[in-house]
Order: sequence, then C-alpha cells, then structure tokens
Amino acid sequence: MFGGFFEKLKDGLSKTKNNLTEKITDMLSGAMTIDEDLYEELEEILITADIGVETSLHIIEKLKEKIRENKVKDPALVKDYLKEVIIDILGEENGTIRPDKTPAVVLVIGVNGVGKTTSIGKISSKLKDSGYKVLMAAADTFRAAAIDQLEVWSKRAGVDIIKHQEGSDPAAVVFDAVQASKARKTDVLICDTAGRLHNKKNLMDELGKINRIIDREFGEADKQTLLVLDATTGQNAVQQARQFMEVCPIDGIVLTKLDGTAKGGIVISIKHSLNIPVKLVGVGESIEDLQEFNPKEFAEALF
Repeated sequence: MFGGFFEKLKDGLSKTKNNLTEKITDMLSGAMTIDEDLYEELEEILITADIGVETSLHIIEKLKEKIRENKVKDPALVKDYLKEVIIDILGEENGTIRPDKTPAVVLVIGVNGVGKTTSIGKISSKLKDSGYKVLMAAADTFRAAAIDQLEVWSKRAGVDIIKHQEGSDPAAVVFDAVQASKARKTDVLICDTAGRLHNKKNLMDELGKINRIIDREFGEADKQTLLVLDATTGQNAVQQARQFMEVCPIDGIVLTKLDGTAKGGIVISIKHSLNIPVKLVGVGESIEDLQEFNPKEFAEALF
C-alpha cells in the first residue's frame, strides 16, 4: 500500500543527514582514538540534530557498551555501532494504519497547523484505495476552516463525511457519525477532533465525552487514537506529545513535514522518551508522501 518508503525517506531526510550523519562522518574521520572527547563531540552532534539531551545520553551509554563488548579500537567503526543502537531504540515494529479488525474508529488529535486535517485526508484516501469503506467525521468544530478543509479532502478521497455547523458540539458530530457508520456498514470511521492544548481541561472533557459515546454506541469497534506532530518543531513536538498524553492515551504518532527539517532525529527521541510508535511519516506534499514508518529503513536512510 505504501511503496518506495526508502527512496522517499532518503530524499526527505537529506537535511537531517547533513545535520547529523555527515557531521559524524567528518568528526570520526579526523579522530585518532575512541576516547571521552570523541563521545562528548558525538553527544553534541546528536543533541543539535534534535535527538534531545535525555535520548542522546542514552545513545552514548549504549554505544559505549557496544564498543567495550566488541573491543573496538578504530574510530571509523563507531558509526556502524551507532546505527545498531538507533535501530535497537526504534524497535522492530513497522508502522501501519490498517486496523487490526473492523469496524474501527480512529480519533485523530493534534494542535492547529501540524497538518492534522491533511493527514486525515491522506489516510482516508489510502485506506479507500486498499479496499476499506471509510467515513470521515468533522468533529474539530471550533477551527473555522477545519470543516471546509475536511470536506475538500472527502471529495478528493471519494469518501463520505458527517458534519455539523461550525461551533457545534464535537461529541454530537461523533454520535451522528457512529450511527451513520453502523447504518452504512463502514470499515473505518476517522474522526477529526480538536487539539486546543492551551485549554487542557476543556480538551480532556471533550475527548472524554467523545470516547464515552464511542464505547457506548459502538462498543464492538476497534478504537485507536493517533496524535499528529510536526517534525519541524523538533523537541517542542515531544513536549506537545507529553501534554496530550496527560489528556488521553495515544496509540501512535503521525509525524508530518519530515522532509522540510534538519530535525529528523526527533523520531528517535519520540520512541525513546515516550515509547509511542511512530506509525506514519510525511515526506512531501502528495498523498503518496504519507508513508508507513519502517524503523530499519529509517536508520538505513539516515546513515
């Protein structure tokens, strides 16, 4: 369903590679021995690639262990072991948006401007192309353009949409969407929900109400919550995720705009700091550029 991940990713990660891998290569090529100075320099490069302090320290500790265990003396070999450490952190599991079972409900959250509505449009389009019957719910009723934007995507993707007036109760939209979903026997209901993090209490109440409606009216559905984050915001994205985790459980991350940033190291930071899988990454504007995340290929592309 999502082909050519590696090539797209390699192109998309070019800024991160310049910021991270090439600096590491240059540094190692000038090093004579593997010593504390080398590790310190390496740590600094990792932090500047937005891998974050905590994750960078963890990587260096694990790298030291591998270097000791394998009695490595040649600095030129350090990079291969660094790649191994990063693959270990990212884990084995490939990202997917295909539901474990149907019917499924996917709640999508994220602050304004991260590419939430666009991601929903692309996910819907991909699922429909894979043979799923999809319905959208425009439950981000507080952002003026959100309903219109989702409607444009519903037409583009060729899927139905349930919407109310701007400013109406998001839970009421979800209620109607659940009824429609059951009546039309859809496979996947995707709900665009609000992300007003500055008002956490309201957001918590709203998402709580939406979840209660889904559990009560559509208990048989497989439910998951995806958080959309913008890679260009670097460590701010990790902070955002932490705040959303206080509001509701999150099953996966959709990381947009990975092609537009030198901060691609954020993927490693998210997995290590939050232990939430990155399911999809955006490496361009077109529908094909939202890709299922493959951790091993990510590490390969990075190095």
